[in-house]
Amino acid sequence: MTASAQSLDMLQIAAAAADAKSGEDLVALDVSVPLPLVDIFLLVTGRSERNVAAIADEIEDRLLEAGHKRLRREGRHEARWVLLDFGDLVVHVFHEQERVYYGLERLWKDCPVVPIDLPARTPTE
Repeated sequence: MTASAQSLDMLQIAAAAADAKSGEDLVALDVSVPLPLVDIFLLVTGRSERNVAAIADEIEDRLLEAGHKRLRREGRHEARWVLLDFGDLVVHVFHEQERVYYGLERLWKDCPVVPIDLPARTPTE
């Protein structure tokens, strides 16, 4: 089983939103084989609690605008690890320290990486 076209579309929307708010180290993992109810995990790092919250809010806003339904959101108040569950796509926005500590890339190392196409930035960005 591989990620669906819809989940890949959702990934691109979420990745562009994260990039727009200075999200770093974006990694998308195809978790459709071990997790039949989810296709993709998107992992994003923010440099501060404010940045983590801004990234999560932007991702959520853009996916909602595109017509996707959020099933669950956790961690927004603390903004150290915000989880956004959109069904086929689950986004994890981490503070730098939590990303290293929890090491989801290590836990899911057997899952294939999904390429992310970010919009080109102009020199003033």
